[in-house]
Amino acid sequence: MTTWFLLAAAVASEVTASLSLKGALERPGLYAVVGLGYVASFTFLALVLRRGMALGVAYGIWGALGVAATAVLSSLIFGEALTGLMGVGIALIIAGVLAVELGSQQAQRARRATEASEVG
Repeated sequence: MTTWFLLAAAVASEVTASLSLKGALERPGLYAVVGLGYVASFTFLALVLRRGMALGVAYGIWGALGVAATAVLSSLIFGEALTGLMGVGIALIIAGVLAVELGSQQAQRARRATEASEVG
């Protein structure tokens, strides 16, 4: 569960940094939040990978949730457009990441089964 918490922290840091980038246009002091947010995000992502999560899964979830959260929050905070078509795109991104995660789990089960049959 800690791995998932670290991945959530990576996503939250990245979204915070991205939203701060937009805010820094009018409040330059937010550039410090941008820098710290991206450093924190990559640090958390590295910790996730170190704990053994596959790169494609970790990066896919990080990227998809980052895009989705940034789009929704920028609409709420900055009044940016969030159209139905954008919603469909976000749903497709999330569906794609789910497919990668499920495929990764299937590959791990197959690998374990192969290793078990070689041992036994």
